[in-house]
Amino acid sequence: MQDMTCSTFLQALASKAPTPGGGGAAAFTGALGAALGAMVANLTLGKQKYAAVQDDIERLEGQCRILGTEMMDLIEADAKGFQPLADAYKIPRTRENRDILLQKAQEEACQAPLAIMRKGLEGLALQQELAEKGTVMAVSDVGAGVQLFRSAILAASLNVYINTRTMKDRQAAARLKEMAELIEKDSIVLADHIYDTVRRRLQ
Repeated sequence: MQDMTCSTFLQALASKAPTPGGGGAAAFTGALGAALGAMVANLTLGKQKYAAVQDDIERLEGQCRILGTEMMDLIEADAKGFQPLADAYKIPRTRENRDILLQKAQEEACQAPLAIMRKGLEGLALQQELAEKGTVMAVSDVGAGVQLFRSAILAASLNVYINTRTMKDRQAAARLKEMAELIEKDSIVLADHIYDTVRRRLQ
């Protein structure tokens, strides 16, 4: 899916096709947040006013670029993770091992969304540092990146919850749900904190 143009991706997203869906959209949103972070870093590099943090900014630029690539890879991973689940739902209910196959597919379908959430939280940490060290001329873009990562994380979490909701193995469901809830909670707190930092710099 990485080879799609933005227009083609949006057309596919709007179609009846099962993928890309919410998970792919969440990963793409995270990639946008990472790109904004890299942009802020590039706008800060070489500025005399920020000479003391140039090494940090250079590192952040590289980390944002890597994160953006990882988020784009997760669009494909989410689609691949969903296909076995779609196939499992088609298994006749009379088949003896249907519940086992469905459970396995549901757990697998949670993995990419959880990875998107983890990467989104990493992205927020990068934005936090950019909010403190990046050029004030682009601090609003840091704030925009924060909101993109926040949205990516919350959107991905819903893909976890929709699968854990119907799992037969309630212990496995509880473990996956707890993972998502912890990342979600930490992300909201951090995103709100960074946003407040950005707002103060814009006063």
